[in-house]
Amino acid sequence: MAALISVIVNYGGTFVLVFQATKVAGLSPELTASWVWSISIGVGVTGLILSWIAREPIITAWSTPAAAFLVTALATTPYAEAVGAYLISAAAFVALGLSGYFEKVIRLIPPGVAAGLLAGILLQFGIGAFGGMSIDPMLAGLLIVAYVVLKRFTARYAVVGILVLGLAFLLIQDRVDLSGLELKLAAPVFTLPVFSLNALLSVALPLFLITLTGQYMPGMLVLRNDGFRTSANPIVTLTGLGSLLMAPFGSHAFNIAAITAAICTGREAHEDPSKRWIAGIAAGVFYILVGVFGVTLAAVFMAFPATFITTLAGLALLGTIGGSLASAMADAKAREASLITFLAAAANITMLGIGGAFWGLLIGLVAYAVLNGRLPQRAQAPPQAIQATPESAVTTGAAN
Repeated sequence: MAALISVIVNYGGTFVLVFQATKVAGLSPELTASWVWSISIGVGVTGLILSWIAREPIITAWSTPAAAFLVTALATTPYAEAVGAYLISAAAFVALGLSGYFEKVIRLIPPGVAAGLLAGILLQFGIGAFGGMSIDPMLAGLLIVAYVVLKRFTARYAVVGILVLGLAFLLIQDRVDLSGLELKLAAPVFTLPVFSLNALLSVALPLFLITLTGQYMPGMLVLRNDGFRTSANPIVTLTGLGSLLMAPFGSHAFNIAAITAAICTGREAHEDPSKRWIAGIAAGVFYILVGVFGVTLAAVFMAFPATFITTLAGLALLGTIGGSLASAMADAKAREASLITFLAAAANITMLGIGGAFWGLLIGLVAYAVLNGRLPQRAQAPPQAIQATPESAVTTGAAN
């Protein structure tokens, strides 16, 4: 159920950017369906494989900040050249994963700063859960009240309960119009890539940097924050290979998920961290199903009211936000730097075309270095994230 919520939030909340990009590029319905097919199948297969091998909830997703970037970039870049740029960016990620440098960078980030970054990134989703009261008070209020009540009596199924209750409420009010939908299988369409210097500099390079800083960095920190220790190298390598294979069919980039991953990596998915990998498998299966039916099922998710999606996402992430704030404030030595990281990330600074996750992390690391003299040689895991034995793994889930 955590995986299903994650998938619904992804398609209902951010997938509209992909459709906006296809409209800007002037793509045909066939090419649009191929983009949906390639990105959904690719995300599903890579997430399923990584979760199965690592036995950890490794949730993959398309690059949301990159999709937002393409809404403007595809207006001036021919589609075939954009596909060539996708291939170059994907190849760079494969090289980065094989080099092993990304994992070394991740280990240098202090745990408190990482937790503050995650809390800052997710803060807007928590606020959005309650902001819906101004737009749709009946729907948002019902979900919030139901969540609190269910949390009191059956905490494990609180998010599942509000999902079912919310869907029932929308169906009773006839607010989900599915009458015009027609179930069709998606067919991949191959586009011969064209390589150009302009696309390399204006699409491939920004795509690589935006995906690296906006998705891979916070995505790995989500895993670390919930106590999972899988190396970043195979994740970057496999998702890069997947992007490489799917690029000619329209997929711009997929990677480890950040925000939607937090729904599956925390204790709300399962009290026992060793069993949360099932959410990664389930998410992979759901993504593949959506990919097979292409635009049709994506349109189903997008038919839900925006308030339902934002409230559901925010309530599902409350536990992760609270746990991240507690971890960020736990170490007195790093507390102020972690607080600065949290606020900087929550501000969602955008400069030079790079999103808030990168700037929040950079500001936090600079603050940590100034306040403590230097960055740690290698960040040590906080006590609740150490997994020396299966028993300590269970303790980790409870602490988080």
